[in-house]
Amino acid sequence: MNRPYPPRGRPPRDDAPERAVRDEVRLYGLNAVRAVFARRPEAIRKVYLAEARIPALQPLLKWCVANRVGYRVVEDADLQKLAASSHHEGVVADVLRDAPMPLSTWLRDLPAGPQCALWLDGVGNPHNLGAILRSAAHFGIAAILVPKESTLALSGAAARVAEGGAESVPMVRLGRADNSIAQLHGAGFRLAATLVDGGDDVFTAALPERLVYVMGAEGEGMDRAFASACDLRVSIPGSGAVESLNVASATAVLLAEWRRRVAR
Repeated sequence: MNRPYPPRGRPPRDDAPERAVRDEVRLYGLNAVRAVFARRPEAIRKVYLAEARIPALQPLLKWCVANRVGYRVVEDADLQKLAASSHHEGVVADVLRDAPMPLSTWLRDLPAGPQCALWLDGVGNPHNLGAILRSAAHFGIAAILVPKESTLALSGAAARVAEGGAESVPMVRLGRADNSIAQLHGAGFRLAATLVDGGDDVFTAALPERLVYVMGAEGEGMDRAFASACDLRVSIPGSGAVESLNVASATAVLLAEWRRRVAR
């Protein structure tokens, strides 16, 4: 039986950053864990925390006691092992994954009016994904669209960088690219390929009210054939001192411009 202030103890001999269980993810960071507790507490399976975090996490701990969810106060070194990171901020939680929904389900439930989504074509770095999720949450973006063949999934590192944004922006699994484009067009969306150069200046281009920005891979950029199949192609002009922004920084600029002009 859990007690409000459990004694110090060693965590189980499970110091991998992710559980072997396919549908579970190990989250760490105060805002990441608080966001899960606020939106879907039933997904929490186990909590580890530093003694100093007990006051800040009292609502979560009381919920754990009431719902027979285990939690344990551990040392900082244990938290580092559990998270495989020194950036755990005093709390680690094992949480059920929120599985991506099908595109048809997302479109069916999407409200009318201006909407923006992100199609991540080859983005894989967890820190970039986390930064993208944080920007998407900040600007009220409707979803992250993930290609059918992509292995992209939320990790503990991505959730920490997202600072709670991972719980605010749903991930949507696409089907075949041509079918997905047709479905999006049927719902009034237009796709904008984002190019390092050669696209229309995003600050002067006409941006539709229902828009999907297609973001390319961190290194190679967007597939050119895919870019040509999009409805418009946009670029972010700069000084030329560097080749381009990285994908997470570029995403923040693009979303800010869409929101400034369309979602007022």
